[in-house]
Amino acid sequence: MKPHLTFLGKELVERIVAEARTVLAELGVEIHNADLLTMLGEQGVRVDPKTKRAFLNDTVVDRALGSAPSSFKLYDVTGAETHDFSGDNVHFTPGSAAINVLDHKAGKIRPPTTADFVKYVKLVSRLDHLASQSTAFIPADVHQNISDSYRLYLSLMFGTKPVVTGTFTIDAFNVMRDLQLAVRGDEAALTEKPLTVFSCCPTAPLKWSDVTSQNVVDCARYGIPVEYISMPLSGFVAPVTLVGSLVQHTAETLSGVVISQLARPGTPVLYGGSPAIFDVRYETTPMGAVETMMIDCAFSEIGKHLGLPTQAYISLSDAKRLDAQAGLETSMGATLAALAGINSVSGPGMLDFESCISLEKLVVDNEICGMTQRLTRGIEPRDDFPSLQLFQELLKEQHLLISKHTRRHLRAEHYFPGPVIDRANRARWQEEGGLTLGERAHREVERLVGEYEPSPLADDTRNELTKLMSAEARRYGMDSLPHSEL
Repeated sequence: MKPHLTFLGKELVERIVAEARTVLAELGVEIHNADLLTMLGEQGVRVDPKTKRAFLNDTVVDRALGSAPSSFKLYDVTGAETHDFSGDNVHFTPGSAAINVLDHKAGKIRPPTTADFVKYVKLVSRLDHLASQSTAFIPADVHQNISDSYRLYLSLMFGTKPVVTGTFTIDAFNVMRDLQLAVRGDEAALTEKPLTVFSCCPTAPLKWSDVTSQNVVDCARYGIPVEYISMPLSGFVAPVTLVGSLVQHTAETLSGVVISQLARPGTPVLYGGSPAIFDVRYETTPMGAVETMMIDCAFSEIGKHLGLPTQAYISLSDAKRLDAQAGLETSMGATLAALAGINSVSGPGMLDFESCISLEKLVVDNEICGMTQRLTRGIEPRDDFPSLQLFQELLKEQHLLISKHTRRHLRAEHYFPGPVIDRANRARWQEEGGLTLGERAHREVERLVGEYEPSPLADDTRNELTKLMSAEARRYGMDSLPHSEL
């Protein structure tokens, strides 16, 4: 039996969805994109040009939900399947997009560089429990106008796994699309085997900016999957109650579904988000708060009720170091996410309210992900019945270390973490150096990066990627790309 967690129940889910539908129909959603408002109007949506509001009635919402796929898959740069976003399948990806990296040797945060990003991509390629990479942080050594496309470029050049990404500008989308086409070959191949998921974020409350709404439309036109990252802040720009925040989250996310599906029916989507409560004592948005995690699991329950695969920013920490708080918050989030069956879990590696990433934390979080994936497989009999013969062997031998039953089922039943997790007795731990968690994690980062194997991309594909990225860099006064110097 596989364990499963729910917070709402069918009746409460239906009431929340009904309230969100009323909000969308009566109050509407504000959209700062004239072309999108025109498109919505042409498809029967009531639009008020003066207030820039679109009023989405049940007919429009039902049509969108009817065309949105109930599942989809992702593929790596070679075209191999890596993700199946269906049922309660759970996949982990690093969080994004941080503006700082925690430098282990200096013990301080600092702006990231291209070298940091390349090292990150190489590390993620070796972490088995992270199914995808993300454009996790923003290198400070390139022009800000190419930072989005540059992160995707580095991810495709040095990594193999699919990429969770996004853009803060409209112009960057075109080169990010072309980078994917360079890998896949043409639009049909990219649609057939998606390589990325783009994060698209409405603004609380009930608003879409020009840039973000255009990203949703652009992704739809090319069949690129999107995850909607609604971010209600309970008690600040959302009702203080968890149910009230869920109503807002549902309305904002449904509006994104409508935009995608009216732009191109059948566009793959993840019903996602990054909500948080607002801690009035510190004026912060704690991602590690238990109420934040409860909202995440609950909105995933709503997404599944609507027939959509789900995503959430969970399994991360607000701690400033790789410490007990970081482990507590991350492991609690990962466990709840796995038990709730959230299909795409974003967050490993992140600290300090999503503003900082730590490579050492990433290898620890990889083990947390592995443990939770073992948890979701549950408990089931494996040649355990009848039991008499097995216990006769135990009584005779006084152990079962080398029995056929043990050898057959050991790896499936027991999860063995890597060296970052200490399971040695004290004497052995001291003999091996008495390392702290941070020291073991740093050693593991260096080992895994040292074992990196280059991506199998063909040389002509690499050349095309570099040609596209170099041309984009020259638009902003950069004669060369920093990674070429590594």
